[in-house]
Amino acid sequence: MKATNSILLALNVLGAFVYVKRAAISWAIPQEQGLNAITGEPFVWAAAILPIVAVFFLLDVTWAAFIVKTWKSRLWVVVAIVWLAAVAIDFAHH
Repeated sequence: MKATNSILLALNVLGAFVYVKRAAISWAIPQEQGLNAITGEPFVWAAAILPIVAVFFLLDVTWAAFIVKTWKSRLWVVVAIVWLAAVAIDFAHH
């Protein structure tokens, strides 16, 4: 089971990286920081990250259910930190 947890942790790190890369397409240009977006940027952002967030949400909920059932792993804390860091990086650029 340790191998499975390591694989899932690695997948989550990869998923967080892909999330940041996909979200970066809608980040504000530094010269435009502070301007209100009135275009479709929020929709572009949502369309870019929705598939990633949906897949990893399902994967992580399934994994969490198994962890809660067996209480054999604390990797969920690491995964939560990885995803919080990815979201913080993304939101810092909006």
